Amino acid sequence: MKVKKLLLGFGILALASTFLVACSQQESQKVTTIEVFSQKPETKDVLQSIINDFEKDNKDIKVKFTNVPNPGEMLKSRVFVNKTPDIVHLFPINTEFKMWAKKGLFEDLSNESFMKRLKPGTADSYAIDGKEYTIPLNVNGYGFFYNATKFKELGLKEPTTYAEFKDLIKTIKAKGEVPFALSLSSADSWTLKGYGQIAWVLGNGGSSKKAQDYLRYSSLSSINPQDKIFKETLNYLDLIRENGQPNASGASYNDAITAFDTEQALILPQGIWALPAINQQNPKFEIKSFAFPGEQPGQEKIAGSADLAYSISAKSPHKKEAKRFLEYLTRPEVFQKYYDVDGSPTTIKGVKENKKFAATQGITKYAFTDQRFDWLHKDWDSADEFDSLTSNYERSGDTNQLAQQLNAFFNPMKEKDKER
Repeated sequence: MKVKKLLLGFGILALASTFLVACSQQESQKVTTIEVFSQKPETKDVLQSIINDFEKDNKDIKVKFTNVPNPGEMLKSRVFVNKTPDIVHLFPINTEFKMWAKKGLFEDLSNESFMKRLKPGTADSYAIDGKEYTIPLNVNGYGFFYNATKFKELGLKEPTTYAEFKDLIKTIKAKGEVPFALSLSSADSWTLKGYGQIAWVLGNGGSSKKAQDYLRYSSLSSINPQDKIFKETLNYLDLIRENGQPNASGASYNDAITAFDTEQALILPQGIWALPAINQQNPKFEIKSFAFPGEQPGQEKIAGSADLAYSISAKSPHKKEAKRFLEYLTRPEVFQKYYDVDGSPTTIKGVKENKKFAATQGITKYAFTDQRFDWLHKDWDSADEFDSLTSNYERSGDTNQLAQQLNAFFNPMKEKDKER
């Protein structure tokens, strides 16, 4: 009888031990899911690959990678209903980022160890009230890609002044070729963001401050098509008017890239972010680039700012796991994988430049110089309507309408200034 009780006791202990071990294993295998929200469809594949590698090394974390059409509007909606993703890709010069950061929507990353991997002063440029709410991983730039093989065949050269640029366009047309691959559809008017902003800067003597003073900080309804500055700017805006491929007025971003890749046009006005999309179609010619020329050699301009930049939601229940992901992503050997696809100048120390991105060097060589200015919309409520009115002008050539639309766009901002 005692033996049976003893055996029964051992059995109960064994079962309890097994139960405790199973519970312990279950606890150790608990997986936390974090969401990474992206606004860069052109690099979604390499980001997904990096996420896959992260999950292999961090088996207790699962990453939900969100990459949707019209991500900017989707993000606004989610923020509005208090469903901000754990990790958010934002453009830190945009008004939304600044407004949300000031409202406390993002975690202060100033003292995180991975911030020390950035080149000196990089994060400071986007600090809000002395705090760093985002980690900028690279910078973008806007200029012109061109078919270098065709240029050589036709005896054409990169322009170093705006006068040379205008002559180049005339020569291209005289040789029976189409100068620009454009996307002027309303849906993809954002593709002219850089072109329009640089035109206004050059129209103001190359000064982004003067451009802001004329557009954003002038008196109500003061933008006038008879102004000297307005006319100077039209000189730059008119360069691409009626100089695109036949279907340019309704063409999308992808249509413009296809037109360039299939040699329907020789020059593509676009940001360096477009290179992966260009290369996906395997063009049969050498690609090079140049910045928007000014009146004199050495006065070239590009627009640009932080491109891939991540913030962590202050309300995320998984901040620890989110920071582990950013720590992983900012390792030089990890971000090298992203750079090798995207090619944008990176802010992370230790990432090696790749010669295969020679195609963007005509633009990127100005990325960390005073010939690059931050996107003008850093001081605006938004940029979408400005992009649309630029596209409208390129289609219609209506200067009075352009002035009216510019005043309608900037007047509400000026009214707000008066109320403060």
